[in-house]
Amino acid sequence: MSQNLRPRVAVLLSERARRMVLRESAAQRLEEHAEVSWAPADPATWDLDALLEGADAAVTGWFTLPISSDLLARHENLRFIAHTAGTVRGLLPLEEIGPRLRVSQATQFFAPSVSEFTLMQILSGLRHLPALDRELKGGAAFDDFDGRYPAGLIASRTAGVVGASRSGQAVIRLLRAFGARVLVVDPTVSPEVIRELGAEPVELHEMLPQADIVTLHAPLLAATEGMMGAEQFALIKDGALFVNSARGGLVDDDALYAEVSSGRISAALDVFAEEPLPLDDRWRSLENVIISPHRAGFTVEAHLQNGDAMVDEIIRWAADEPLSFEMPPDRVAVIA
Repeated sequence: MSQNLRPRVAVLLSERARRMVLRESAAQRLEEHAEVSWAPADPATWDLDALLEGADAAVTGWFTLPISSDLLARHENLRFIAHTAGTVRGLLPLEEIGPRLRVSQATQFFAPSVSEFTLMQILSGLRHLPALDRELKGGAAFDDFDGRYPAGLIASRTAGVVGASRSGQAVIRLLRAFGARVLVVDPTVSPEVIRELGAEPVELHEMLPQADIVTLHAPLLAATEGMMGAEQFALIKDGALFVNSARGGLVDDDALYAEVSSGRISAALDVFAEEPLPLDDRWRSLENVIISPHRAGFTVEAHLQNGDAMVDEIIRWAADEPLSFEMPPDRVAVIA
């Protein structure tokens, strides 16, 4: 865009998403630099063709309706998308991202939230916090717990991290700060980078028998879908804690359920094969699994930082300045 023109920006955010990511000052700053049209509060009422008519750029996020190749072909003016959520998979065809349609997202702001959530999952699992809470509220006496829930320290554990993504690296730093030995599986990251984090690069089959904690932080790709199956779970040591705050599709759900329901391992799961999790889903009935509704990255700070960053990115794009958060087309295929 030329510095002399105000871009036309379609904000394709539901009212709920808008409240999450755009503070009032960010919305005002956007309107100072662009001609802004705001989508109706409920996406069920949206007509994307009408909303994108004449738009040069769009702001997208959670609950934004998918943008198809046909839709993009009908709106050739649309040259830039600032995405305020996590993955753009499911939002638009990845092959459309390139010189004709540039896309920015600031997922690094979610890494601290995901890593802290993962640490909470690990601590809750090692210290049996949900069970203690449940039983104490159910009337158990303080001395009813002696010997029944042996607690463990992170410092005396070996943790296996699958995926040295931004979130994975943040988890590695936290685990190392707590004194854990950390083994990392990620063929896309150099061994030198992993060692600089204080961890040890290993293969998956080497890590699983050693790890007391296994935590997933890999993207969901064709190469990683179902990477944790029956063969891999059979390698995990008895009594291990399996943690997934990445993607449910990384795991063979039946294989994991078989191991957890047998009592051989425990789990802390924030993501599932089917989301939202059905009310009668089998994961809701197991006592040795901690479940949560895909909330690892959900903090007020992360959302607002992301919204601020994407408003700034639109302003940079409109002024023909270098972008800070652009998705490199050659990396799109391996981004979560």
